[in-house]
Amino acid sequence: MKELAHLKSKLLAEEVEEQIFQYIVKKNIRVGEKLPSEFELCRQYGVSRSTIREAVKALIGKGILEVRRGSGTYVIGTVPLEEDPFGIRDMPDKEAIAMDLVEVRLMIEPAMAEMAALRASKEEVERLRMLCERVEQKIKNEENYIKDDIAFHCCVAECSHNKIVEQIIPIIDTAVMMFVNITHKKLMPETIRTHKAVVDAIAEGDSQGARLAMTMHLTYNRDMIKNIRQV
Repeated sequence: MKELAHLKSKLLAEEVEEQIFQYIVKKNIRVGEKLPSEFELCRQYGVSRSTIREAVKALIGKGILEVRRGSGTYVIGTVPLEEDPFGIRDMPDKEAIAMDLVEVRLMIEPAMAEMAALRASKEEVERLRMLCERVEQKIKNEENYIKDDIAFHCCVAECSHNKIVEQIIPIIDTAVMMFVNITHKKLMPETIRTHKAVVDAIAEGDSQGARLAMTMHLTYNRDMIKNIRQV
């Protein structure tokens, strides 16, 4: 019975951990901002203080939160450490790093989409279309779509059937996460439109169309980050 109770407690803490992380993402809580008090979090999620503490402890371990004695709990990152193997999240001047990332993506992802149009199987195209539709649906429902956006770009990489390209997926993961957080979801209509264009071109085997659609998608990101840096 004790083991069962411990398991239930662990699963509840993991569920609350995810809810707190989604709260940070959906509310666009920036690095350096403070979370609500432990009491408020207990009330918000209807759980005990011990559950909140376990959830916060897990997020501290992932590099998302930091507890400052006598002050409170603060956000120190929005990209979990395991999703950022290159340590990009800890680099200063996030807008400058985002611009560097989009330049790298413009070098690689249009060609990646081009290869995908030539090599993707019907099953892979269907999965890509499903991810595209899922992102669109979540955007329209005002739900967090970052993980699905990442999955979409990773699927394009996998459709290229290039083993080296698949190794750089962690960079793509980090870049998508960073772009969505920095732009505060201002590119949602463009994301829907250009994702569809990429999928349609890959489905039709239109390699040049896929390259151009991905270039357009990334150019929207580049222009938005450029505008943010100039503000």
